[in-house]
Amino acid sequence: MSIEWLQKFCLALPHTTQQVQWDDALVFKVGGKMYAVARLEPGDHWVSLKCSDEEFVELIERPGIVPAPYLALARWVALESEDVLSRAELGQLLRRGHALIFSKLPKKTKAQLARPKRASGHVSESRHSRKRQRRGAPKKAK
Repeated sequence: MSIEWLQKFCLALPHTTQQVQWDDALVFKVGGKMYAVARLEPGDHWVSLKCSDEEFVELIERPGIVPAPYLALARWVALESEDVLSRAELGQLLRRGHALIFSKLPKKTKAQLARPKRASGHVSESRHSRKRQRRGAPKKAK
């Protein structure tokens, strides 16, 4: 597995965004909340991800999987290398981590994510400016 595979997989999940944080971490988020963090430079861990309470207990018993530094209380695990899990198993854990984070988002955030995005370059007018135009009032200069 590689960072490219991880990136392609995560970005295929609904509403996922990515950004580089903390100098060398590629962070995958849904609704502004992270569900996976991959190291861009070699280090102690390859990727950390959110998991359920039950999965956390089971996973940290396996060799090469440890509680994620700084995030273990929130039930995150860290994989020490790329070959600790199969692609299928990692994909399943990433999907479930994404779903866990998405399920805890506020209703307003979920609604915003569900709205279709407008075409780029589209400038919306306010309700008040449309009313002025219908009445024949001149538009305010910007």
